[in-house]
Amino acid sequence: MAGVARVIVVGAGLGGLAAAARLAASGHDVTVCEQAGTVGGKLGWYERDGFAFDTGPSLLTWPDQLRRLFAATGAPLGASLDLRPVAPTDHRFTDGSRLHLTDDLGPGWRRLLDRARRIWDATEGPFLSRPLHGPRTLAQLAARPGGLRDVATIAPGTSLRALARAHLDDPRHVALVDRMATYTGSDPRRAPAALASVLHLELTGGSWYTPGGLRRVVDAVADRARERGVRVLTQTRVEEVLVHAGRAAGVRLAGGRRLPADVVVVNADAAALYGVRTPPGQHPLLPAATATAPTRGARAGLAATTPSLSGFVLLLALRGRTPDLAHHTVLFPPLDGAGYDDEFDAVFGSGRRRGRPSAVPEPAVYVSAPDDPALRPDDGSEAWFVLVNAPRHAPHDVRAGVDWRAPGFAEAYADHVLAVMARRGLDVRDRVLWRQVRTPADLEVATGAVGGSIYGSSSNGARAAFLRPANRSGVPGLLLVGGSSHPGGGIPLVLASAAIAAGLVGPV
Repeated sequence: MAGVARVIVVGAGLGGLAAAARLAASGHDVTVCEQAGTVGGKLGWYERDGFAFDTGPSLLTWPDQLRRLFAATGAPLGASLDLRPVAPTDHRFTDGSRLHLTDDLGPGWRRLLDRARRIWDATEGPFLSRPLHGPRTLAQLAARPGGLRDVATIAPGTSLRALARAHLDDPRHVALVDRMATYTGSDPRRAPAALASVLHLELTGGSWYTPGGLRRVVDAVADRARERGVRVLTQTRVEEVLVHAGRAAGVRLAGGRRLPADVVVVNADAAALYGVRTPPGQHPLLPAATATAPTRGARAGLAATTPSLSGFVLLLALRGRTPDLAHHTVLFPPLDGAGYDDEFDAVFGSGRRRGRPSAVPEPAVYVSAPDDPALRPDDGSEAWFVLVNAPRHAPHDVRAGVDWRAPGFAEAYADHVLAVMARRGLDVRDRVLWRQVRTPADLEVATGAVGGSIYGSSSNGARAAFLRPANRSGVPGLLLVGGSSHPGGGIPLVLASAAIAAGLVGPV
């Protein structure tokens, strides 16, 4: 865009703040409007009685994206954040065995890791760092030198589960690969083989943490945005994206005030923007007239996707310390019989649970327990973040979700999760000082994620990547950023989306 653009960013999640910092550093006039009283979006934070918790992402991979953001906007990352590597995730199974991604699990595992590296090499540039142009992107990839080989490596018609089983015989090893699908809110039986690249990222880029919690990441990005001149307005709810003469012209706030703009960058759930799968009575951010012709393709694509899974969270304030506990631990369900598949059926209402999703009966349980004095009142206590995959909140359509506000349901499920942990060797029930329960319904209220779907759309299906909302909408001057748009969710991809969106505006 020639000249200084007036930019309004809707939402102060990590993607919105990162885009704002990049745009301001490029010379534009940027204002961020956030409905909540604090910034951060899904990178939330909770404190009580000396205990503190990250309530969103607890794992940082591919830190190069964060380094690129800070290098592009001022002083390097190290001047703002102290990133420290953490040990690989401890994966525990019901037979008593424990595995890590860094273990040498045999020749099939080594071949799979080599395939994951080649998938990453083929996809990082055209799929993750640039705007996506639907299936044309795959055709363009095939047309370049060596492109047909790259397409064969990506295997767009193969699922992540099928790729794993083609290389691995041990169901525990397959379960490790299945877990990669959940990082995009997806079902490994339907998610593309390309998600094997997550294995490569974890193994080559490592897992990272910053003392004081990953919340410090979003705080540092917010500080950088303000340093570049961004105005961050909290408790400022955007009710509508204004469109005039066919292009984005600003926003209307709750109460009626209008803020004019040349560019509007939406860091809200794409489903809320386009009015897809929203609860009855909730109006889309885009006016109804605009939601027909200019955005028909985006709306149709979004409606054709499967919503991503959500999460059921327990924040546990514990007395005492746990021996031999890693920073990140996954407790897998029994892998005989229905095994892990029962969890995905429960989350997505598929298989034997088709049409009747429920809270996951025997879930995999993820525990984040940083050994960080900043998160606990004394050395005789621990603060645990516990997460299980969960169906989204959809009381208006119980065939596709769960009513997490049903009386007593969430607390009973919290008891169930603690019992599951006890059966799998981590019984902390007599050590709990207090617990905070957070359901998909709570996530929907706190962040605007429709149904509490963490990543907006899942990656289920061969076409899912091409159906995910693009960063450039059908309305000139209206851009999308964040986990529900291209290239997807998780800290690194959200930062990549911010770089793409800022690049679409360009420098002054």
